[in-house]
Formats: sequence, structure tokens, C-alpha cells
Amino acid sequence: MVATCKSSDSDLERVWSPAAFHHSSFWSSLLSATMKPLHQRLHLYTEGDDTYIFVPVDDGVETQSLTIHRASGDIVLNRPNTPLPNYARRSQRTLYGIVGLISLSLSEYVIVITGRELKGRLMGHDIYRATAFDILPLNPNVSVHNPHHPVEAHLLALVRSHLHGGNFLFAYGWDVTRRLQAQWETQEKAAHKALWEMADDRFFWNRFLQTRLIEANGSNGKQDLSKFVLPIMYGTFDLRPAFIQGRHMQLCLISRRSRFRAGTRYFRRGIDHEGHVANFNETEQLLLVEGPTTPGAQRVTDDLFATKLSFVQIRGSVPVFWAEVNTLRYKPDLQIMDLQETADVMKKHLQEQVSVYGNQYLVNLVNHKGHEQPVKEAYERHVAELNLPNVRYEYFDFHNECRKMRWDRISVLIDIMKDDLEKEGYFRLDAIQPEPVKLQQGVVRTNCMDNLDRTNVVQAALAKYTLNLQLRELGVLPPGASVDHYEGFSKDFREIWADHADAIATAYGGSGALKSDFTRTNQRTRKGAVEDGMKSVLRYLKNNYFDGARQDAFDLVTGNWVPRKNPAAAMFLVTDARPLITRSVPVAASFSLFMICAGLTLPRTSDYSLFYYFMLWFSLLAISLLFILIHGIDYVSWPRLIPPTDVIYYSGPGYRSGNHGKGLKDNFGIAKRSRWLGTPRSRVEMDHIELGDMKKRVD
Repeated sequence: MVATCKSSDSDLERVWSPAAFHHSSFWSSLLSATMKPLHQRLHLYTEGDDTYIFVPVDDGVETQSLTIHRASGDIVLNRPNTPLPNYARRSQRTLYGIVGLISLSLSEYVIVITGRELKGRLMGHDIYRATAFDILPLNPNVSVHNPHHPVEAHLLALVRSHLHGGNFLFAYGWDVTRRLQAQWETQEKAAHKALWEMADDRFFWNRFLQTRLIEANGSNGKQDLSKFVLPIMYGTFDLRPAFIQGRHMQLCLISRRSRFRAGTRYFRRGIDHEGHVANFNETEQLLLVEGPTTPGAQRVTDDLFATKLSFVQIRGSVPVFWAEVNTLRYKPDLQIMDLQETADVMKKHLQEQVSVYGNQYLVNLVNHKGHEQPVKEAYERHVAELNLPNVRYEYFDFHNECRKMRWDRISVLIDIMKDDLEKEGYFRLDAIQPEPVKLQQGVVRTNCMDNLDRTNVVQAALAKYTLNLQLRELGVLPPGASVDHYEGFSKDFREIWADHADAIATAYGGSGALKSDFTRTNQRTRKGAVEDGMKSVLRYLKNNYFDGARQDAFDLVTGNWVPRKNPAAAMFLVTDARPLITRSVPVAASFSLFMICAGLTLPRTSDYSLFYYFMLWFSLLAISLLFILIHGIDYVSWPRLIPPTDVIYYSGPGYRSGNHGKGLKDNFGIAKRSRWLGTPRSRVEMDHIELGDMKKRVD
């Protein structure tokens, strides 16, 4: 395998010893060569309104095309070299993979990749980001661009927004969903398996969309569709070449976002009944280092890097039932649900992490006082009650320790954890040894309230500490030295982590990461604080006025909500069921503001001519704004597919910081439910939107 990136092709001329070459080739073939390859390019042919035919490009003499019959939806793998129908017409665009099939209210659709961008070359495999998609309807009477029903148009818009708003990564010969150590440990099991069969189910983002292809795969005992099933990951990938002390290396950072309990900042918090937490991300830092060169040794073009090192961290929401309810106020109402099953689902979550990663080190960065305190206390209480083996809890008062921009104080946490970091180690493979030199025995699970800003800073600090350990152990850095002493490498490290932080924050919170100036420059600046203020305002606007549709898109594409084949049953998606007065107040406020601005340009005939005019419109504006504030939840952009009604109006045991935004009646203790939010009308519906649950719902 060639482990290089586009910008370092000239370094292939470096050499190793013959022994290193032998072991490197041995390791390379074991790791990935036995996986079934995927088709990298497809041509699309249509036979009138009857079929879609996907023909692999440059697949050798035994090419097998794939036919999807539009009328029945049947998926058939054709025999080798089956001729195309006489009337088949070829699309002008080349396809780079099939994302999957999704069923909406009027038709089923095939989603395909029509554009890709090369992000880097990792261990001889090209890693791509999908940049363009096409949606092909099976129903010939449905137009993708102009569907004849508003519900179908709305659902298609959700799918498009999700596809074009996400960062989707894939490879044809490398499993982007699994960390390096997991690939090594399952290399024998993976022999002759398809890529989708070995993919990590948590990070196989289009697993629901691929259901039809997977079910058709071998359904009659004959056809093998594995070459058409492309696993896609939602996350980040960055790879950069670097030099330290004359040694060529690559630094790579990969983050993988879980498809379980996926969504946006305020609409997916905490844990569900299956033990999945919101905003769960696995972050893997890879370091590839070339071996020492020997004059006159054999030239190698198979694998440039003698040593591969991997360090993995995870992040995820506090694993209790909690939420923040938007009310249009800057700080939402905090709601903690003290349910009987909280301990059981937290135990399930933590035990699953132990089974996957080994020992768990829970680093909690939630504030110990103020708005966040109840979340911290609930987390600590349940962790203490469970007292699980292989799970250690560590609290770090981030804002107190790092106040007044003393961000260097993160070293306090490093000092606390350094023995455990060195004990649990990292994964290391050497070309001259057939077995790993080291295995990572555990991971650090970091969280703050959003698992974004504070979490990013701490994860970057832990990654840098481990990177220094790795380079010293390899002899690249002398004892006591740090990557900070090498400005070029240090800059790449900071930028790669800052870009990673921005991408995760944008996907979940709606804006780039806060505190990223420290990650990029190792300093907290006033300019960075001002930028953080602007990002906070952007988050507020998106979280309150736009994230409802984004959450609906997550639920639709990941299969948490499946539409019926009857668009009339989903008219609630395209209609506004709020009371007339609720809908009219923003119009009144806007008109009042317009009249006030217009009044500033009117001629003044007397001192009192405009006094009553302005008093009228200012009064109407004030009354309108007060009404909007009091009824704040009626003006938030809530998800419509799976509305969080039971969270908003939760009345069981737990903690609530306030009951804002529900109208005057709630201020007097009289509960009111906004029926337009989708209040359940039957026990069956209640079961499908049970608190914290992510069961698939059909509407």
C-alpha cells in the first residue's frame, strides 16, 4: 500500500531495508487487501419509464450491471456482460456510488453521488467527500424538481438539505467507519467480506437508506450486490504531510458521527431508552512515520511509512434524560427527567463503551454552579450509584480553572490524567513486527453541555500530550521536547484540530466552534472572544428559528420517521395550525416597526402632531413583543416529524429551571398544550414518541 497524500508524491523515492519492505507488505495485505472491492464509477442508463440500469465502468470482462425496476421496485443483479436494452439511454453524468433508496409519500427514490472531492490518500486508499447528489424517482409520474403535492415537495426538500448540508466521506477500499485498531483486530473475520458487512453500525450513516440493497443482496441465494453497497460516514477527515528532525510523516484526524440519536443541539440532548446519547463522536488521530533510510537499500513504492499510530477519543452528551427547551430566551429552560430507568440506560451506555473501547475515563466539564449545575449533579449521582468497574469519573471545573483567559491551566487536567493516558496508551504497528507493539486499552470520554467548545479544547490538549509521547517513544523528539518547538508541525496540528472542531460544531450547533482561537494559536485573545460572541448569536438564531427543519431532515434520512404512502396524512408538515392570533402578532409587530420608521420621515405640523402617532405604534410594538416573549414556544421552529411535546410539557419527577414561553396560564400553574405541536391523541402515538426514545415512527 502507498501511504502518502497528494502533496507528498515526491517522497516515494525514499528507501527502506528489504526486511522492512517484507513486513510492511505482509501487514498491508492483511489489513485491507482481502476486502471485496466496490465499484468506483457507474454509468446510468434508463429504459423509458421502466428501469434504471447501473453499469460499472472499467470492471473487467465479467461486468455485472444492476437493474432497478421502477414499477415494482425490484432490484436485480444482471448476469455478466448482459447486453443493454436497445432503447436504453445513457445519462451524461458519471455516478460515483449509490447512497441508497428512500421511500416518501408518493414514490421511492434512488439517491446517487454525482460529484466527489479527493480529501487525501491514506495508506494507499483514496478518501473522498461527496459533493453532489442526484435523486431519481421510481414513480415515473413524479417530478423530483416539481412534485405535484406540497407534502412530497417538502420531504424532498428535507432530503436535499440534509445531503448538501452534511460532510459525507467514503472510500472504495478502506473502511472509513472503523478505527485502525478495530480493523486490525477483525482482519481475519473481514477476509472476503463486503465493506458494508464490516462497517461500524454506529457510523454507517446511510445504513437505513441501504436497507433495500442489503435485503436484496443474496435474497434469492444468487445475487451479490456488495460491490454496489457503499458505506458513507458523516464526519471529518484531514491529512497533512509533516517533517520533524528530517523524518517524513503524515498527521491525520478523523471524526465519526453516530447515526443514533442524531440531530441538532437543542432537539437532541441526553440519552434515549436504547442507551444512545446525542452528539456522539469518535475522534481518531493517526500518525504515520517513515522508517530510517539506509543508503543503497531497495526502493519501495508499496508503503512509505514504517510505523502507524492511532489515538482514539470519544465525546457524547451527558447520559441522563435531560433537555433544554427553547422559549426564545437566550438561555433555554433546563429540564431534567428523573425516570426510573435512568440508571439502567446509563449502565447500558457505559457498558457498551467498555465493550467497544475498553476502560472508560469520563471527563466532565459541565459547570458546578448556575444553569448547568443540575446536569452535573444528576450525572455524578448516577455514576456513583452504578459504581461500574472499568469506569472512572473525573470532574474538571473548566471555566473556573481557565478564567481570565488562563487557558494554559488545562495542564492541570493533563497532570491529573497523565498516568492513565500513559497506562491506556495508544495503538501502534511497526512494519518490522507482525503484531502490534501497543494496543489502546481504554478511551477518554469527554463532555460539556454541548460537547462542542470546551470538549474540543480538552480533546486537542489530550491529543497533543499523546502525540508528544508517541514522537518521543519513536526517537523523533528528544526527551522533554514538544511539537510546540517545531512551528510548522505545531501550526498544522492546531489547524487540523480547529477545523475538526468547527465542522462538528456546525453540524450540531449551527456555527463554528467557540474558543477556536486558542486551538489555532495556543492563545486566548480578545478578538477571539468577540468572534465567539458573533458565533453565539448565530447559534441562537439557528437553534430557535431554523433547526426544526434540520432535525426533521435527520429523522427522515436516518429512518426515525417513515412517511405513509398517503400525502394527505402528512399535511401538518406544510400547514400552520397555530391559532390566528398567534400567527398575526408577528405581522402586527412588523407593521408597527414599519410605521415607526415611516413616521420619522413625516413632516411635523406641530409639536404634538406625531406624539400620539408614535405612542400608538410604539405601544402596539411593545404589546406584540411582550406577547411573543410570553408565548415563546409558539414561535420556535420545532421539529414536526417527531415533536418533543413530552419534553416541553413534562410534569414528572426531576428538575425544571423555569416554565417560560407557555403563556400566562402556565405562570399560574395551569398546564396548556399547544395542539399544533402534535400532542398525541392515542396511547399508540404516545408509545412512538415516548420521552427520550428514538423508535421509528410511521405517520
